[in-house]
Amino acid sequence: METLTQTKWIVDPTHSEVHFKVKHLVISTVTGTFKVFSGEMSTGNDNFTDADIRFSLDVSSISTNQEQRDEHLKSAEFFDAAQYPKITFQSASFIKSGDDYELTGNLTIKEVSRPVKLHVEFGGSATDFYGNEKAGFEISGKINRKDYGLTWNGITEAGAIVVAEDIKLSINLQFAKQV
Repeated sequence: METLTQTKWIVDPTHSEVHFKVKHLVISTVTGTFKVFSGEMSTGNDNFTDADIRFSLDVSSISTNQEQRDEHLKSAEFFDAAQYPKITFQSASFIKSGDDYELTGNLTIKEVSRPVKLHVEFGGSATDFYGNEKAGFEISGKINRKDYGLTWNGITEAGAIVVAEDIKLSINLQFAKQV
């Protein structure tokens, strides 16, 4: 039996970003980011279709450009960063669909793992000034925060919900091929 050679790719955090959006008071959107994250991909071919993808982000690196809100998100009422410092993703499949990909896997938040399906656009690959091969991907999807135990809810005096349940994900990753 022939063994396929696996190529390893590592996320380049300098050229990558992780964003999320959530409705606030149902009338506006708050955007946040995670500043510290890492990931890797292993694949046996040039079109990435069999890629095994692992990703992790540091909950304490959350930023919504408002310190008081960030501290609340890190608290036990939301992510409980002290108890659950990482959010992780492990792929189950990475399938080409037209020009794009469908990425499925398990997302784990606060030790709750749920299957997710994400849409992935391949930006292409290129060689940088130093001869390093890079590949870029834009990933989008939506999760329900309550599925992961993020159940805090506030209601205003007028009865408006403070934070929506659906969280939109927008992730841009640039991977560097390892030799």
